Amino acid sequence: MNVRFALIGLFLSLCMGIAVAQPTAASEPSYNILLFTADDLHAESLRTYCSQTDMTPQLDAFAKSSFIFNQAHVNAAICSPSRAIIATGQYGHNSGAVGFRPANPGTPTLMTVLRSAGYNCGILGKVSHSTPVKGFRWDYHFDQQDLGNGRSPSLYYQRSKEYFEKCKKENKPFYFMVNSHDPHRPYCNPEKLTEGEEMPSKVYNPDEVEVPGFLPDLPGVRKELAMYQNSTRRLDDTFGKVMQALEESGYASTTLVVFITDNGIAVPFAKCNTYFHSTHTPMILRFPGLTQAGQRDTTNFVSGIDLMPTFLDFLNISGPNKQDGKSFLPLLKGEKQTGRDLVYTQIDMDIKDIPVPMRCIQNKKFGYIYNPFSDGKHRYSNNNEGQSMRAMEQAATNNPAIAARVQLFRYRVQEEFYDLEKDPDCLNNLIKDPRYRSEIVKMKKNLEEKMLASTDPMLVAFQNMNDRKAVDAVILKTYGEPKAK
Repeated sequence: MNVRFALIGLFLSLCMGIAVAQPTAASEPSYNILLFTADDLHAESLRTYCSQTDMTPQLDAFAKSSFIFNQAHVNAAICSPSRAIIATGQYGHNSGAVGFRPANPGTPTLMTVLRSAGYNCGILGKVSHSTPVKGFRWDYHFDQQDLGNGRSPSLYYQRSKEYFEKCKKENKPFYFMVNSHDPHRPYCNPEKLTEGEEMPSKVYNPDEVEVPGFLPDLPGVRKELAMYQNSTRRLDDTFGKVMQALEESGYASTTLVVFITDNGIAVPFAKCNTYFHSTHTPMILRFPGLTQAGQRDTTNFVSGIDLMPTFLDFLNISGPNKQDGKSFLPLLKGEKQTGRDLVYTQIDMDIKDIPVPMRCIQNKKFGYIYNPFSDGKHRYSNNNEGQSMRAMEQAATNNPAIAARVQLFRYRVQEEFYDLEKDPDCLNNLIKDPRYRSEIVKMKKNLEEKMLASTDPMLVAFQNMNDRKAVDAVILKTYGEPKAK
């Protein structure tokens, strides 16, 4: 029973002189939330999202009983800023959590709001990346080193069971954030498992790999992706064990379960960028009586910025005034919502705390990217390139097409435009194609409106993109002096 309505009913009953029996946890269970995140998962590794492999049988079975969003994205395709957006309900430039920097002191978070409402807040894995405000301490927490390097399905099962028992003893509803460290690098090499790491239920060889369309089909790429698929299968094993613990706890009927990834796969043109496969995420939700088994929304765009307001709306708990997203609970109820035809995504800093601002607007047909950092001199790199990029750089010496891809990845261009219906892998930049001029103008206008509405400091750079000195001044003012490269 909602506390607010219970108090109103009690007040009216007392006014009428009627004795009221207080509800018990057994008769009126509170609703809970379990948010399960993968780390660096390619959305199309799930058969639910078009894959023809068998990497994720547990997740695909879960999807069949759940509500599926096809047009779901994260707003910043790097682990820490992506998770900070979920926790704060604000874009990084508003919360202060750009790159790996913490949020501004005192920023409200989902956890602080729920704790004030009587919720227990627990977490497994990725604790620091999921805690953007310094000083917050979760009620229950185990990190990578206590979870078999974040890669032990059996330990996730054990810790989940312990947490559910804790909540029962305390008679508290819960927000439980379960973060797998799979399929983040280092990928699962069965011949070189780290201490505590478990074998997945199936291993793959390079011949079984599905090479994503944004990567060239090279032996080195296939070798690395085979190990990525091992890690993805173990992620699936972990999800299955956590769901087993939930079922055994008796909480399944009162718990909203949500599955997402924090960003795309850690290879070139995915993680740490703003391409379609950088930000596209699985978003699968299940709550008995609310979601319909196998229901799929193919139209509406939802994103990480919407999770906090959705969770609070679902629990009927008031949130902070400053939230950049909006609840998509009406969509789960089968209602219509306006304003869900676009998604706005961004990158601010790389892992070295060097400004590399990128901004993107996407709809079902097109994607427009603005790269303020691209000046023809800055050589972009990140720690997520691995063997795939080494294979590409080696092949580039004899393959002009691959050489062009490497050049684009390293230096970018100021503007990119893609026909996502025909080219979801973003291989053909159409920014100078006169046939798309009217669509480019529309998408640039959409981006400008989103940047204005969100008070994005890069708006000034966008409006003065032809003035390199002005753009550099905005970047310096926004992020400060970059660290040594």
